[in-house]
Amino acid sequence: MKYICLNLKLKQMEDQQKPTNKTALHYGIILGIVSVLISVIIYALGMQYDQDWKTGTISFLAMAVVIFLGIKKFKELNGGFLSLGQALKTGIGIALIGGIISIIYSYVFMNFIEPDFIANTMAGAEEKMLERNPNMTDEQIEQALSFSEKLMSPGIMISIGLVWSIFLGFVISLISGLILKKTEDQ
Repeated sequence: MKYICLNLKLKQMEDQQKPTNKTALHYGIILGIVSVLISVIIYALGMQYDQDWKTGTISFLAMAVVIFLGIKKFKELNGGFLSLGQALKTGIGIALIGGIISIIYSYVFMNFIEPDFIANTMAGAEEKMLERNPNMTDEQIEQALSFSEKLMSPGIMISIGLVWSIFLGFVISLISGLILKKTEDQ
């Protein structure tokens, strides 16, 4: 009898796992496509070098909406129930997949579409540094640019992008999970 109960519990857990993975994959792809579209629009408008808080806000809102909708869909597939853990797992999965797609696009963008992106970004950074602080010495400028250039290396950019995507996914999932949470006990 214990064996049958254990098998039923394992089967129920598997059934709950499948929608999480499918939902995370589906909405992660949607998030990746939306992120790429936002980047393409920014590039088409010629704003890739002077992005401000508005473009970051648009990207964040798109991410928040897609993750929220993904968690909501998981709740529907799960019979109207959602634990905070399931919300976190689904949302972080969506953010991870969307982040990977964005990173792939960024790699293609910087290596094939706009190969001078890093050099142009560094030149813009130098210009802004001199505007903000015209008294900087050549040595200070060189030191700051050297540090910035290290951060612009592909490995560092990929790592930072992925960690940032997962962090934002965690925060959005936590908030969404607290809003949508409904357990069988309730």
